[in-house]
Amino acid sequence: MTLKIERVGKQYGNHWALKDVDLTFDDGVIGLLGPNGAGKSTLMRIITTVMKPTEGTVRWDGTDVVDDPSVLRRRIGYLPQDFGVYPNLSAREFLEYLAGIRGLSDADDRIDELLDLVDLADTEGHLGGFSGGMQQRVGIAQSLLSDPDLLVVDEPTVGLDPEERVRFRNVLTDLADERIVILSTHIVSDVEVTASDIVLLADGRVLAHEHPSILLEQVTGSVWEWTVDDESLPSIKRNHTLSGTVRQRDGVAVRVVSEQQPTPAAELCDPTLEDAYLHAIN
Repeated sequence: MTLKIERVGKQYGNHWALKDVDLTFDDGVIGLLGPNGAGKSTLMRIITTVMKPTEGTVRWDGTDVVDDPSVLRRRIGYLPQDFGVYPNLSAREFLEYLAGIRGLSDADDRIDELLDLVDLADTEGHLGGFSGGMQQRVGIAQSLLSDPDLLVVDEPTVGLDPEERVRFRNVLTDLADERIVILSTHIVSDVEVTASDIVLLADGRVLAHEHPSILLEQVTGSVWEWTVDDESLPSIKRNHTLSGTVRQRDGVAVRVVSEQQPTPAAELCDPTLEDAYLHAIN
């Protein structure tokens, strides 16, 4: 299974939300990482055939899905950023309803399997009483009803507590052995421990498409830490790419991404994926 995005662009009026996007995806978790407004959701809608590009095309195993979207629609599962549920239905009733309108017959065994996968098999009550994390798990289950070869999830962990976020990432990792999983997010930690490849997107263009280890290599030797007083902090924020601060008893420990040593007091430290991300987009 291969998904190829070839010179895709999307224009709204005089604004290009995407421009010259070239990407190739195979099995595994691909983290699509970028700030709000980078074009991630637009790209997700084009990949899932919800929207057509202004230029370029998308190919699934060689077939142009812009011209023939049905080829991919049969193979795709999609969890959009704004996933809605019917609050008066239980998780099982909701999945049975969706299976029915998608024409999936004899789906009971599949629903049992999916409720086990997302740890909701023994959960009772209506969806309206579920937490945000539980509703997101229902969202993952519905996206897998047809056992898709391509799973696309758009900003899935926004608003989740840390425990739910970890559980959600673990589910995605378990699913990636047999399919392509595209995880679109602006939260670096969501992809740091799950993604086999990372795409960095900013201002509608691809900045990088690399394995996480390559991105870390590119920023090695450019991450610095030192301690400053409160009065110096605003100047550092203005003049440097600041990736973190930790308040300490003797001041504020700052972490800066810079090609050059920002001050004689600064010492090199091991980079993180968030450092690499900030280095790429600034």
